[in-house]
Amino acid sequence: MSKTLTIYDTTLRDGTQAENFNLSVEDKIRVSLKLDQLGIDYIEGGWPGANPTATEYFEEIKNYELKHALVAAFGSTRLFQNPPELDVNLNALIAAKTPAITIFGKTWDIHVTDALRIGLEDNLVIIEDSLAYLRPHVKHLFYDAEHFFDGFKKNREYALATLDRAVAGGAEILVLCDTNGGTLPTEIPAILTEVQKHIKKSKQTVELGIHAHNDSETAVANSLVAISMGATQVQGTMNGYGERCGNGNLTSVIPALALKMGYEFEACNHLKKLSETSRYVNELANLPHNRYQPYVGTSAFAHKGGIHVSAVKRNPLTYEHIDPEKVGNIRRILISDQSGRSNVLHKAKKFGIDLDSKDPIVTSILKELKTLENQGFQYEGAEASFELLMRRALGTSRRFFDLKSFRVINQKSDMDQPPEAEATIRLEVGGEMVHTAALGEGPVNALDKALRKALVRFYPSLADMWLEDYRVRVLASEHGTGAKVRVLIESKDHETQWGTVGVSHDILEASWQALVDSITYKLMMDEKKKSTT
Repeated sequence: MSKTLTIYDTTLRDGTQAENFNLSVEDKIRVSLKLDQLGIDYIEGGWPGANPTATEYFEEIKNYELKHALVAAFGSTRLFQNPPELDVNLNALIAAKTPAITIFGKTWDIHVTDALRIGLEDNLVIIEDSLAYLRPHVKHLFYDAEHFFDGFKKNREYALATLDRAVAGGAEILVLCDTNGGTLPTEIPAILTEVQKHIKKSKQTVELGIHAHNDSETAVANSLVAISMGATQVQGTMNGYGERCGNGNLTSVIPALALKMGYEFEACNHLKKLSETSRYVNELANLPHNRYQPYVGTSAFAHKGGIHVSAVKRNPLTYEHIDPEKVGNIRRILISDQSGRSNVLHKAKKFGIDLDSKDPIVTSILKELKTLENQGFQYEGAEASFELLMRRALGTSRRFFDLKSFRVINQKSDMDQPPEAEATIRLEVGGEMVHTAALGEGPVNALDKALRKALVRFYPSLADMWLEDYRVRVLASEHGTGAKVRVLIESKDHETQWGTVGVSHDILEASWQALVDSITYKLMMDEKKKSTT
């Protein structure tokens, strides 16, 4: 642990090889700045010359001053037919003018003979002279030993010989790659021990790194084992994105090294930014956040069973392996048909509702909750609806308006044109009748617009509220078009975000329920603010 441990992020290169994971140059810059704030030591920006996006990124990132992270360019050893000084790839790496360069070479003999189609000795030559050519042009030079673990298991002597030539070329860190992701944690110690013995015997001064892929669901474990064996650099990606099944997930590796294994590195000082960074990368890639992801997922510290909740309230360590705030996450107590009195009381406290554990209303709320969830309602992502449920049970929920009727027309008059949606609504607000209509992008949007249009002159703050997300889940799909649907709506204003739910055989009715709860919750929160100012 006395050696310096570095975190090397390859989200912008290896991560973008994942299916459906794409980032523009602007997005890559934003991610780089976020990773720098997190305290990542190296950010691999891409393969200059391989595509226009990577080349443009390296030009653009020069306009930004990173506080800690160093940018690395990535590429391969030279083509066999090219001398180093004429190799386009090597010269593109130099032209990127990054403080670090990482190149990979073939370690597994089968790749040399079958992929490169050159002799084994020829491969050793191009490893050494590629690195030697780059060495004077860069501050930090790393060598990725591609397919190292597979190569070592098939031909130990040759795999080690490739490392020797990389050291001779000037590599300061030899990164051992499990490129196919098939190595298990039980294999890592013996292989690293042999590599370390070889390095010591040959009196080389070089550090080891680990670059694990997740095809066997062991990339994080392999990374942690390698570090515990003396490796000083760990490579991975945010949220584990990468080709096929992904790479070592740094959002799991970083907190494990910092909080459980006692290592110190710059990101240790910024762990509270970890969850935020994880979500930020997903948002820029337009991908959903994995709620079940360890450490940073929204369910990572969520408690559903009543017994669990009761214990966690007394001592969080009973069902949490770390304090969620250490990684910027939060503890969540879920409301569901498995809920006990502890869950309801915990939520009441959170909502500012004074409830005694012996109050019969608690039993009444639980009974209604379980009845509604049996009908298909789900409150885990719709806490605003659950708070309204509780307040209605207590008789403290105000009706801000009454529906008299609504009608939605979805009319298609041309085969080649989209349908037109129009909603008409009649409401009573404070004894005054309101009748209005609106067009929308689909029937639910039209209904939403008509409802807001009718209410905004009475409640102007609704103009500052918008619908953030709209999700529909078909329940019991064997009933086909007659199945119930559950609609979950995420709403937002300039200060907060909340979720509401509706369930019905009719998608418009389910949407209406969720919309009404959303607006009612917004108006209730506005009233609370006024009463406290």
